[in-house]
Amino acid sequence: MNDIILKFAKKGINLSPDAYKKIISTEDPNDFSTSLILKLKTKNYSKNDFISLKGDIVNHYIKELGIKTKNENKKEINNLNSLDNFNKEQPKNNTITKEQPKNNTITKEQPKNKENLINDEISNKNLIKINDKEVSPEFKRNLTKPNVNYDNFEILKDLTNQSYTSGELNNLVTYFNNRYQKLSKIIEKHPEMKTHQKISEIGEGQTDLNLILMVNNVRTTKNGHNLVDFEDDTGNLNVLFSNKNESVFKQSEKLVRDEVVGITADKRGDLAIGNNIIFPGVPRMPNTNSKCGIVFTSDIHIGSITFLEDAFVKFIKWINGDFGNEEQREIANNVKYMTVDGDIVDGIGVYPNQEKELAIKDITEQYDEAARLLGDIRSDIKIIIGPGNHDASRLAEPQPAVPEKYAKSLYKLNNIEFISNPGYVNLDGTKVLMYHGRGIDDFAIGVKDYSHERNDLIMEEFLNIRHLAPIYGERTPLASELEDHLVIDEVPNVLHTGHVHINTYKNYKGIHLINSGTFQTQTEFQKIYNIVPTPAQVPILDNGEYKQLKFID
Repeated sequence: MNDIILKFAKKGINLSPDAYKKIISTEDPNDFSTSLILKLKTKNYSKNDFISLKGDIVNHYIKELGIKTKNENKKEINNLNSLDNFNKEQPKNNTITKEQPKNNTITKEQPKNKENLINDEISNKNLIKINDKEVSPEFKRNLTKPNVNYDNFEILKDLTNQSYTSGELNNLVTYFNNRYQKLSKIIEKHPEMKTHQKISEIGEGQTDLNLILMVNNVRTTKNGHNLVDFEDDTGNLNVLFSNKNESVFKQSEKLVRDEVVGITADKRGDLAIGNNIIFPGVPRMPNTNSKCGIVFTSDIHIGSITFLEDAFVKFIKWINGDFGNEEQREIANNVKYMTVDGDIVDGIGVYPNQEKELAIKDITEQYDEAARLLGDIRSDIKIIIGPGNHDASRLAEPQPAVPEKYAKSLYKLNNIEFISNPGYVNLDGTKVLMYHGRGIDDFAIGVKDYSHERNDLIMEEFLNIRHLAPIYGERTPLASELEDHLVIDEVPNVLHTGHVHINTYKNYKGIHLINSGTFQTQTEFQKIYNIVPTPAQVPILDNGEYKQLKFID
């Protein structure tokens, strides 16, 4: 039963002799070990609890899960005593010294405003708990080539090998000019902006202004007004947004550097008083009437000790039709596409002291393990993989696809497509914009009323400003390309993000805003920033209807 010991060790958990004894006393030690690891990794335990896991904690979960036990195997217990890696000290009592959470809900308290209540209602309404009792013992691995028509699959935008920049200053000027031109064309379609002018064209004594401008800087005056320094390719203009004009003042509070907007204002000397802000925005999108299932995943983090391998295996069994009740299997059988929106592996050296949290310390081996797991997904499902900041791609966005030299084993799987970040695909009529989501950080940390927990509101703002990461020089590294590829030129049916490890969903003007969460428990790095993940919750569009599958208790 050394495989039991190894199973826990891979997850950074050392078993005390008593804990091991109780585990092997269960009817199915391997199955119970899987469930126990999921419990331990998603509860509020410290690293000290895992130095030598106590038997009373194991006993608690045997009772909680209703696990049946068998007679103790004395031979196995005797063998245990010969192992050098175990602490000989036995627990003195059978009580649990650490207070256990009463349920598996997110422990971070969310503000219960109207938006949160709506989001919670949507999530709960569409949440499907997968039934553990209907797991088949083995994968039904499909090694044959898919017998499915993919004529309606199309990669609309892949920026791999389309990076053109020397890093010189003139490249940066070209980059911002391109952004301004792209977004100006969108804003010009608004009735208020059909007749607009450049800053240099403002006449002497002119009072009414209609301009398309880029935000250079935003500051608050001593009287609490917002003063914004705007620019275009001809000059600069300061515009004051008075807190007495509540509606436009609230609009101005959301302005960030380097975004492009339309402005109507009254000119008073060298200062202009803002009357209205016209954002690029998006039109209402019609229903695609999709007749297939699309699964959305991200931030799997294979290679980390906090990767929830057992929950991911459950997910694979479900998508293969080997897991769940009849209704759940019916949903699985309808799946035709699966997207992986970055961070399929944990990477190497991504954050300080990451090596202490790695189960696989070689990047190629991490991708090999990813290939082993994804290789068990039935081959008639097309898997589209984009990179994230943990993957072996350049950090600056747009990121090219994961290079083959690091992920040769994944490239050998005939049902996998690699694209850039961002990337744009057409899945049988459903146009999906895949963006890993580092731009979310800039808004969650730097803009009032935004947070990682409500990343759906930030995604809505992405669509409103028609850009995925407008702020240059902050937390999101941006490459000064000759073209700004993070402008949302074409409006998608789905905006799919990841990165923040927190599931959200919102339907905005007929567009599905989906953050697919993670298959990783909370890391030490996330604890510093108080980011509480929602692991093993997988969104799906089933014939165009949003549902969420939960693979963890």
